[in-house]
Amino acid sequence: MARSSTRPTSRDVARAAGVSQAAVSLVLGEKWRGRVSETTAQRVRQAATDLGYRPNLAARNLRLGHTRTVLLVVPALTTEFFAGVYTGAARVAAQHGFGVVLYPSPEGVGPARDPFASAQAALDGVIASSMAADALTAISGDQLPLVMLDSDPAGSLGAATVNLDITDGVRQVTDHLLGLGHRHLLHLAADIPSWTFQIRARELADRLAATPGTRLTTAHAPITIDAARAATETALTTPGPRPTAIVCDDDKLAAGAYKAARRLGLRIPDDLSVTGLDDLALATALDPELTTVRLDAELFGERGMQALLAVLDGREPPHGDIPVQLIPRASTAPPRPS
Repeated sequence: MARSSTRPTSRDVARAAGVSQAAVSLVLGEKWRGRVSETTAQRVRQAATDLGYRPNLAARNLRLGHTRTVLLVVPALTTEFFAGVYTGAARVAAQHGFGVVLYPSPEGVGPARDPFASAQAALDGVIASSMAADALTAISGDQLPLVMLDSDPAGSLGAATVNLDITDGVRQVTDHLLGLGHRHLLHLAADIPSWTFQIRARELADRLAATPGTRLTTAHAPITIDAARAATETALTTPGPRPTAIVCDDDKLAAGAYKAARRLGLRIPDDLSVTGLDDLALATALDPELTTVRLDAELFGERGMQALLAVLDGREPPHGDIPVQLIPRASTAPPRPS
């Protein structure tokens, strides 16, 4: 079908498809299901494509009072994990005619600055990953729908939550090391006061407390390789029995532990087993490759966006944590006989 020289209208699409303008509005607004047939919807979409029709979304959204824009707030823009969260969220958003704006709030605790003159006027909702709920007060106030990722369901101020099963991930790591025969573990913990790291520490401590003859030492470090190296060196050179395995809250912390071990002349895994959590690309770049817990960041973002769409539609978001998986690699082995 030849395109006209003037900009086509919804009336032109309706005429070409042999339907009413109301049907065109329903189909192109993705509200046709249950109102018009699949065949009719396909005919309308094909007519719009043939004519080169583009709806005036700005005008339509102004009439409806929606911007079809979602804000995704993350602690960092350069982290591989949060890039995956964005990719998943944006993919689902695009399928429903939404756009996602990515915004960093590095501290993760309140208050995050409102990135717009008024977020309530510029957004339809907010997804926040690994943030404290009260950090979002300035952005979402009590007006915008909010979905919290990696957040305490009991402390999210009524917001919907979507979580990875981090507790099970730590359980898998601990059981793996205990099964290899390790009894003295060093927890290289992220020095960040957030719920996700608190539950990692709690699950590890509880798991070892339930196993007789075990010992847990803890060292804290910011999530940087240099900080992790320094904290690990200090922990491993402290007088007393040396841990035989290190449980790291993050793959980047594990990279720092590798550097510390090499500086101290320790071989991984012969002298020291090391585990991470995330399964970043870094995990297979390390030598030996890192035993870690795989977190599906893109699925996490997808589920977050699906939860927000449910809230926007007045539906109950799906429940249940996203499963995680231990990926055993060459950084773990039985401890040397004492």
